Amino acid sequence: MKLKTLRKKIRRLEARLQKGPKKLAKLKQKLEAITAANARKAKRKLAARARGAQPTAKSLTPIEKKLPAKTANAKKPSAVKKVKKKLNLSPERRAQLAAAMKARWAAKRTAAKATLQQASTDGDSTIGEAPQAL
Repeated sequence: MKLKTLRKKIRRLEARLQKGPKKLAKLKQKLEAITAANARKAKRKLAARARGAQPTAKSLTPIEKKLPAKTANAKKPSAVKKVKKKLNLSPERRAQLAAAMKARWAAKRTAAKATLQQASTDGDSTIGEAPQAL
């Protein structure tokens, strides 16, 4: 190892060792400050609870609590309904879309009828028949 690099390494190590104790002391000071602040906070909370727990002087005459009068105008706020966006369609395009939807619905109806008929014919054929031996 060259003399120059060795001196450089030693210098860096010394600097790091000097920083270490300083950094440690700084962190310890922060820790002490935080614990002291937490202790003060806890003490304040405890004192506030003690003040709140003390019984208050009661008057000899009972005081009735007044409830707010319900008015006819006071209603629960209803959920905001989503506003439907109006499509800017020409009458021709609207008619075209209506025809396409009607055709699709008709196709669905016929497909449903076909599956219903097929299921009923398949189910009827097996009723009353003895299972066939292979």
